[in-house]
Amino acid sequence: MSETLQATDVDTPEADEAPPARSGSSEDLLVQEGDIAGDYLERLLDLLDYDGDIDLDVEAGRAIVSIDGGDDLEKLVGPRGTVLESLQELTRLAVQQETGVRSRLMLDIAGWRAGRRAELADLGRTTAEKVLASGEKVRLHPMTPFERKVVHDAVASVAGVHSESEGEEPQRRVVVLPKP
Repeated sequence: MSETLQATDVDTPEADEAPPARSGSSEDLLVQEGDIAGDYLERLLDLLDYDGDIDLDVEAGRAIVSIDGGDDLEKLVGPRGTVLESLQELTRLAVQQETGVRSRLMLDIAGWRAGRRAELADLGRTTAEKVLASGEKVRLHPMTPFERKVVHDAVASVAGVHSESEGEEPQRRVVVLPKP
């Protein structure tokens, strides 16, 4: 297949806007990304002699790849997901090497990202409620782009407050403020 997929990788709310027009079926292109990523990760698991089931999906205009079921998979997550983030970037690069286009695929291992998403959504909501009650802004600890996006979405669900990102990577953080 010679068609390509164009996408960006930014954590701001604007990043969720529709990507540039694509030729062919965008779902087919995302499935192709998932297949390439799945093959890459299968080879990695074989090299490491780790067990794991790879699941491929397309959700919200993004290929989603998850690995579950192996006892050693926690090692591929690392502290605070640092190894997972690196593996996701390597997998995106493997997809880019084969397709010629930057991938936005999301990798989850052992359900870590799904669990982290729930924790961060709760943090965003409770922080927003605290800011609403106190009227004082709150700065959260530095987070990855994925983490900031989840918190921004959770804060947006609470009326009377809003959130912004401040700082430079790797110290970029979410600030929750009362609406004027």
